This record gives sequence, structure tokens and C-alpha cells, in this order.
Amino acid sequence: MSVSDSKKSKDGGVLETVKIIVQALLLALVVRTFLFQPFNIPSGSMKDTLLIGDYLFVSKYSYGYSRYSFPFGLAPFSGRIWSAEPERGDIAVFKLPRDNSTDYIKRVIGLPGDKIQVREGVVYINDEPVKREQIDDYIEPTPFGGVHRVPRYRETLPNGVSYDTLDINPNSTWDNTRVYEVPEGHYFMMGDNRDNSIDSRVLSSVGYVPFDNFIGRAEILFFSVKDGDPAWQIWKWPWSVRWDRLGKTL
Repeated sequence: MSVSDSKKSKDGGVLETVKIIVQALLLALVVRTFLFQPFNIPSGSMKDTLLIGDYLFVSKYSYGYSRYSFPFGLAPFSGRIWSAEPERGDIAVFKLPRDNSTDYIKRVIGLPGDKIQVREGVVYINDEPVKREQIDDYIEPTPFGGVHRVPRYRETLPNGVSYDTLDINPNSTWDNTRVYEVPEGHYFMMGDNRDNSIDSRVLSSVGYVPFDNFIGRAEILFFSVKDGDPAWQIWKWPWSVRWDRLGKTL
């Protein structure tokens, strides 16, 4: 083989490698934009459904597509296409209405036209109480080797969706609220950790969430590490990974 043939072969190999990388990046972009996008949980506002250190996939197609479905909001259309409305009880990722850039994850409680209120920790939808029953306490370890017990309740929405909520303080500010009237085209979102969640109850911070701000529905946990342990420290995985949470559907 001549020097020129060797150079051509080498250049061809480099180009083929670049081609494969570009194709892989384009495929990943398509999957992330139209099918599934990964998110991680940085706060405890959805305990104990979602924990700090959880990694989950959000289905982008569940509610259709808006400009927030695309990287940097670069969509070739306005409004929402191929839309399907969220249902009560869905865990959804959305852009915070205040800045339209911060990603939030909460549970859909109120639909357009609903009247929502919390009285003594009980959620009322259109003046009807959501079924709520106390179950076993949520127990988490403290930094000093003890345990912290938090009252836990099972809520069941009118459409039959059930989930657990935490109520650290039965007389907190957000256990008794005003009546919220959800505007058309908007949704009322709440965190499962009711006393540790900034959500639609706080109109100045979150408030009513426009449908266009929805990114997708949380579907499945694909990874989870203990709070405070970076996911990239793979040598700690045998002890830091919460193996029992992997594959949990939401």
C-alpha cells in the first residue's frame, strides 16, 4: 500500500467516525425532543413519591408539543400541536410561568374551570373534599443516626388516582388557603410534600400553569442515588444507588 493510499484510508476512517458521531447526536436530539427527556430531582417537594437524587424519564408526546418541547424554545410554530390534555393526578414537568425557563415538577390537581381550596390539610375540588386517609408514617434517617417520622396520607382524586402525601405540620400556612379559581387553559399544580412545596398555592411564585408551559409527563425512574452522593461517582454505586427504586413507574 502506498503512502497516499494509507492517508486516504486514514482520512476515510476519521470521516466515518465523525459521521457516526453526528448521526448519534441527531438521534439523541430527536429522542429528547419528541419522545423522552431525562430529568433529575433536586428538591424534596414531591416526597415520598420522588426523592432527591431520583432520575426519571418524561414522555414528551403525552401532552403534544409546544415551543418548550424544543431546545432553547426554538419551535417552528406557536401554541401547541397534537395536544392531549393533562389528567388529574399526573406528575408533570413544566416551565415555571414566572420566568418560562425554570423546570418544575408537580402533580396536576386542578383542571381549567375548577375551584381549589385546602382546608385543615384536606384538598377541596369544586367544594368537594378529596378522599384522604392517614396511613403509616414516612420515616427518614437524621444526620445523627436517629429517625424522623412524618405523618403520611393517601389521597384519592375524583378520577380514582391515588398517591401518598406528607404533612409535616398539620397547621401550616398552606393547610388552609383561599379559594383558587383555575383560569381556562391553565392547571393547578401541587407537590406531594405539602408543607415543603412552592406550587400553585403560591400565586406570586408559581400560580396557575398555562398548558403551553407543560413539557411532559413523568413516566419511570431509571436511576436513583442517595441524597448528597453525586451520580458520577460510580465507585460508590454499590452502596449509594437506591436499587429498589430503579424501574419504578409513576
